Amino acid sequence: MRLLKLEENGKISLTKDIISPTTPYAILSHTWGEDDEEVNFEDLKDSSAKTKDGYKKLRFCGQQAARDGLQYFWVDTCCINKSSDRELSEAINSMFRWYRKAAKCYAYLTDISTDDQIDLSLQPWEAAFRNSRWFTRGWTLQELIAPSSVDFFCSNGNRLGDKKSLEGQLHKITDIPVSALRGNPLFRFSFDERVLWTRNRDTKREEDLAYSLLGIFDISIPVIYGEGKENAFRRLNRE
Repeated sequence: MRLLKLEENGKISLTKDIISPTTPYAILSHTWGEDDEEVNFEDLKDSSAKTKDGYKKLRFCGQQAARDGLQYFWVDTCCINKSSDRELSEAINSMFRWYRKAAKCYAYLTDISTDDQIDLSLQPWEAAFRNSRWFTRGWTLQELIAPSSVDFFCSNGNRLGDKKSLEGQLHKITDIPVSALRGNPLFRFSFDERVLWTRNRDTKREEDLAYSLLGIFDISIPVIYGEGKENAFRRLNRE
């Protein structure tokens, strides 16, 4: 697991080696934009990272982690060398655990902007939250369930609340039982019930809808892009 570090000079650096996550770290939950606007593993080796729209998310995560007393943080766009099939497969099978072990998880909702004063009683804000793209993506399901707490932020960095304070809204939006949001063991929910949590969610690659459930079912399977969603779910069910 590679981690990012916000240096004193404001530069974001990447740990050179894949390390076990023994040091406290923050982790980002977000929705991807266009691939060429997200900061990837190679971008951090040169100066091109800062020219991309996705750099704003990295900077936010690093600065928020620092405010929370954390030196390291993790963002999926650039902490995984996706040109390595082995590393990508290992990361996909480990991701639920990485989110669960994070000291802080920040859900960064790029399609919500607020004033400095957050008032959850305001209907326009609630509507924007309910309709956020974050709730329609496959990977964000485990990113909501795995961490003990998730802090939600809008695009201009204002904190909206956390998984506990927004529990009622989160249940209504996702239909995920409150007990699951509170961290009850997932084996208490049936296979079919957990699969239903993915309805109204989608992924760029069809197989990822199944792979994003690996941690939710506490299993590991090889990642085989090109096998199709049906085959991926069939292998998931067999395990």
